[in-house]
Amino acid sequence: MSRLAALQERTRRIAPAADVTFIPGDCNVQVHKICKQIPAASKDHKVLGLCFVDPFDLGIKFETLKTLSGNYLDFVCLLALHMDANRNISTYVGEQSSKIDEFLGTTTWRTCWSSEQAAGKSFPKFLAEQFVQQMKSLGYIAPPLHTMKEVRSGERNLPLYHLALFSRSALAYEYWEQVLKYSTDQLSMF
Repeated sequence: MSRLAALQERTRRIAPAADVTFIPGDCNVQVHKICKQIPAASKDHKVLGLCFVDPFDLGIKFETLKTLSGNYLDFVCLLALHMDANRNISTYVGEQSSKIDEFLGTTTWRTCWSSEQAAGKSFPKFLAEQFVQQMKSLGYIAPPLHTMKEVRSGERNLPLYHLALFSRSALAYEYWEQVLKYSTDQLSMF
């Protein structure tokens, strides 16, 4: 069964009355179709959406998040800072690679990275800080790095990724703190 078919089946089973639209394909390519499906807000019709950004690597393009942020959306982002960025640092810092350029939405990060690396900062922490600043440029409140939920591997306890909330509302961060306080690590689907 394809992932899309599995999602459609799960949605029918869990929320059969829900108004759901499935848009197959790369979200970076389909972003305008996605935006058309988000209900428009107005004075009389308040809309708050939550976008869960769940890539398997650093494949989400900042331009996609910027486009989506034109709607009133909060984001929970999986930032593959260890399982992708840290593993592939030698490839990604090279001038021929555009992966981090697209992830951060800027090409100026290499200059900053050179000085931060010389000061002993890790690549994952550097990218987290840069990503937070980019989200801040879209009007999101910059969350402290300690509020990013680090997820580690079960067997060797290695860091894999971080889950980070980005909202324009301080109240969302209060809820996020409660989620972090009472959450448990879920390392398997079932």
